[in-house]
Amino acid sequence: MFGANNIPGMMTLGLAAGIIGGMFGIGGGLIMVPGLILLFGFGQKDATGTSLFAQLLPVGLLGVQQFWQRGEINVAAGLAMAAGLFVGAWLGAMFVGSISPQRMKQGYGLFLLCVGLYFLLAPTGVARKNQAPTLENASNQNENLKSN
Repeated sequence: MFGANNIPGMMTLGLAAGIIGGMFGIGGGLIMVPGLILLFGFGQKDATGTSLFAQLLPVGLLGVQQFWQRGEINVAAGLAMAAGLFVGAWLGAMFVGSISPQRMKQGYGLFLLCVGLYFLLAPTGVARKNQAPTLENASNQNENLKSN
């Protein structure tokens, strides 16, 4: 186990969380919270707070730039989720203050288990009925209209 002041270790954990987050679109906390607990000995609440703090400014900027260049971003959906995240993070942080670290740890474990089971067991190729347009889809539709 590393110490909480191990700067190279923390940078490596952040790098790993950034790479995995950029690859799969997951929040870095999915990687950082368990890493802070298992590798650095943080408590559940300290790990969660530290993870949120680490993501405050840099989260996604360069990753978003790559997806933006390829036209793989739905801006309206992203802004709507950002508004929900803004309020939801505040509400979640308030709620965590009222539960024990053990209950928080159990809830986090259950959440991870449910998400993992979904990805392991859900059928692939499920059609999306209400797929929102992306920049790439819109530009493809414009090209199709021009060629007709």
